[in-house]
Amino acid sequence: MILDIINKKRLGLELSYQELSQAFNGFLNGDVYDYQMSSLLMAICINGMTDDEIFSLTKIFIDSGDVLDFSDIPGIKVDKHSTGGIGDKTTLVIAPIVASCGVPVIKMSGRGLGYTGGTIDKLESIPGYRVDLSDEEIIKQVHDINLVVTGQTADLVPMDKAIYALRDVTATVSSIPLIASSIMSKKIAGGSDKILIDIKVGNGALLTNEEDAKKLSDLMIKIGKVYHKEVRTMISDMNVPLGNRIGNSLEVLEAIDVLKGEEKNNNFVDLCFDLSSEMISMGLNISKEDALQLVNKSIEDQSAYAKFVEMVNYQNGDISKIKVGKNQYQVLAKKSGVLTKLHALELGKLSLALGSGKVYIDDKIDYSVGIYLKKQLGDLVKKGDVLAVLYYNDKLPKIEYNKIFTID
Repeated sequence: MILDIINKKRLGLELSYQELSQAFNGFLNGDVYDYQMSSLLMAICINGMTDDEIFSLTKIFIDSGDVLDFSDIPGIKVDKHSTGGIGDKTTLVIAPIVASCGVPVIKMSGRGLGYTGGTIDKLESIPGYRVDLSDEEIIKQVHDINLVVTGQTADLVPMDKAIYALRDVTATVSSIPLIASSIMSKKIAGGSDKILIDIKVGNGALLTNEEDAKKLSDLMIKIGKVYHKEVRTMISDMNVPLGNRIGNSLEVLEAIDVLKGEEKNNNFVDLCFDLSSEMISMGLNISKEDALQLVNKSIEDQSAYAKFVEMVNYQNGDISKIKVGKNQYQVLAKKSGVLTKLHALELGKLSLALGSGKVYIDDKIDYSVGIYLKKQLGDLVKKGDVLAVLYYNDKLPKIEYNKIFTID
């Protein structure tokens, strides 16, 4: 009975495969209600799970839908996943770089979770862009252009879609076991040969300390071994936003600037190059140093940007029609000095208040709103300098200036 299962986990006891299957499959088929699953998720969030529970839950997730097979596509398929952070639009840059360097990229991405934006939300800010490709369309596109970035297919880990949406609105997004099962079930079912996980740590990420990041890293590598997949992880900082822009359309435009070589030498560009090099190293079995040379070349000769445009066109998108909020508000420095704090989480909250994400499960996203940071951590600023520009359409939310910016 579901109440017994909830109570058992509330007491911190280990659930069997059968108990987890009864609860989670029951939720998927409608026998377990939202409020009951919310209680179980909260109990998991508070009390954690054993490795065996996590392996069982991952299997339950995978078995809830199809497992894709891309073995007929030449080359080593390498997938990448980020645990999410403020301004994290890395997939939009990494995927075309890696594909343009000869490694097939089949990327099935998710939507926003908590304050962190989702790649699919960002891509949907491109008018016409299709994120609902079928298995057959995915395979054809990879054969044709070596690259596809889409949402999960309808039959790929449907369990995760249902749980993901509930976690987003029940304060259970930061549970390490739930993160591990969610990510790895999608990556394994997604059919790639090797997997790179970018684990974000900091106030703007799901995980706020490095100890938890290492736990998650170890877990995902263990799950990979169970399924005979090579899994590598990287831990990256999320105490400040990635790059200069936060919000769906704005982040797509920033990614385009990076691919054109017009944005250089910031934390976002550096991370994209690092992750791209790792993926190419895994896919081509070359050193990371040699891979980095290929990355630099793909930006210099604009083959990565051309690959991005090719992908967008193939999926019916039109980057010339991307819109940003019709109104702008400038946040000005209240004194002169050095910008010593740029709080990622507070900026994420502000972007959410503008309408860039969901507070409630049925909320609609405004793809055009967001924040354009004009100053970065460590910059010298003068009183009256523009620290950020807010793009909005309707009501301007309250700006918690002192929580976001510190100038010393």
